[in-house]
Amino acid sequence: MQHRFTNINAWTVSAVIIIFLLFLPNLTIVTGLFTPSNENWEHMKEFVLWGFMKNSLILTAASAFFTILIGLSLAWLIAQYDFPMRHFLKWALILPLSIPPFIGAYTYHGMLSYTGVIQTTLRENFGMAINPAYFDIMNLPGAVFIYTMFLFPYVYSIAQVYLSRQSASLIESTRILGKGPWKTFFQVVLPISRISIIAGASLVVLEVLNDYGVVKYYGVQTFTTAIFQSWFGLGDIESAIKLAASLMGFVILILMIEKILRGRRQYSYSSTKVRPLPLIPLSGWKAAAATGYGFVILSLAFVIPVAQLIDWTVLTYGTIPMGEFMNYVKNSVFVAGLSATLIIVFALIVGNFARMVRGRLGKLLPRLTVLGYSIPGAVIAVAVVTAFIGLDRFLTPFYVWAGFSTTLVLSVSIVLLVTAYIIRFFAIGYNSIETGYDKIGTDFRDASRTLGLGVTKTFFKVDMPMMKGAIISGFILVFIDVLKEIPLTLILRPFNFDTLSTKAFQYASDEKIMEASQASLLIIGISALAIVFFYKFLERELD
Repeated sequence: MQHRFTNINAWTVSAVIIIFLLFLPNLTIVTGLFTPSNENWEHMKEFVLWGFMKNSLILTAASAFFTILIGLSLAWLIAQYDFPMRHFLKWALILPLSIPPFIGAYTYHGMLSYTGVIQTTLRENFGMAINPAYFDIMNLPGAVFIYTMFLFPYVYSIAQVYLSRQSASLIESTRILGKGPWKTFFQVVLPISRISIIAGASLVVLEVLNDYGVVKYYGVQTFTTAIFQSWFGLGDIESAIKLAASLMGFVILILMIEKILRGRRQYSYSSTKVRPLPLIPLSGWKAAAATGYGFVILSLAFVIPVAQLIDWTVLTYGTIPMGEFMNYVKNSVFVAGLSATLIIVFALIVGNFARMVRGRLGKLLPRLTVLGYSIPGAVIAVAVVTAFIGLDRFLTPFYVWAGFSTTLVLSVSIVLLVTAYIIRFFAIGYNSIETGYDKIGTDFRDASRTLGLGVTKTFFKVDMPMMKGAIISGFILVFIDVLKEIPLTLILRPFNFDTLSTKAFQYASDEKIMEASQASLLIIGISALAIVFFYKFLERELD
């Protein structure tokens, strides 16, 4: 068993190479801060940079606040009370995660527009001609509403699992002391749930900062839209790099704030006999209110958008040639499947390396690979393109010798896109694999080594069969995220290469909202099935 880097083997070398390659592109963003400023950057810094920062800050803060408000209240209802349809709502409230926010954005705009179903119904059926300005959602508050509706499950799912498995003695003690439900919630539940709340809200903040589709469609200027405009509108990659570096600094600041908010305060059980919370039955108007609240949120965040997409799909069925549509499906499944497979393979290698190599360095190096998830897609896109252009320049003599007609080979290939996906979503796959390794421990591996099997044979014959659950769950989560990804795909996809998400976004941007519904519905359907499967699998594992 290796304790340091004293015994170098193929696992160690492979893991170090993977870690280095995953971390390297992000260094190009940091170096961009020290390059000379051009006229465009000086103009942005003087006139518009503060506006990008202000809008990004408002979006993240407001979205975090409202997702916590809705997610935690629903988590507490599900964890503490028994009411009609509770079991259904328990897993159904996760389904909004299957709808990418940009799809929710154009769906709600379509429903609320002058020719949409809501205003049309009011005019034709009730004779009410209301000022269309009241239904305008294409603004900053509208973007906050979209992010809240489709991202609150991050807070809900984490908090609900935590609260459901909280020791009943903590809550029962407050009741014995005469505390009512409201005081119990604010004085006990909130403090002990702080870490889970912040964890969920951090995911929401990172998703908001990464998003391009909603802010672009609603005309809200943020760091992400500025990077796109600098790169594609002005052809100024230097300014795009500096904007990406500024956004990276903004993200680091938020992560530091998250660390401070978490603090050092921890709540642990004082006894090994931990009982889950006993459900308090509700009846009468309280039961109706609890069920109604859950279904109102579920309807706004899932049922209504999906129903509208189904209606549009029926109306526009056949307008997109089936061959063309199937090509989008094939491209989406190909890049998502390939990226998820490579991420899981790399995560298995890095995770096994972390088990074999003891000491601080063995723990620190794998941590570098998860930084990509905290960096918005537009930043990663700039970093990867910059790194690949440098690589192509280095390989130019080989390209000339090999007879290539261009010196930009890797920079315009599918390799560029898949590499960016791996950097962006490696943390998701690695966290799942790391959890799997922690669960199986090292006893079986050590016994196998004692019996004379090598590291590689032990991995395939002992570890892999026991890691099936972690591998499957990691693959599903990465597949879903790649399927929904917009910024990376829009920037880095090869010429004439479209996926379901990019095509849906293009149709919506061209005001062909109904045509966008077919691709959107398929994304939601695949994601929803995967989410339900994963949730049921996770629930079985935790029970």
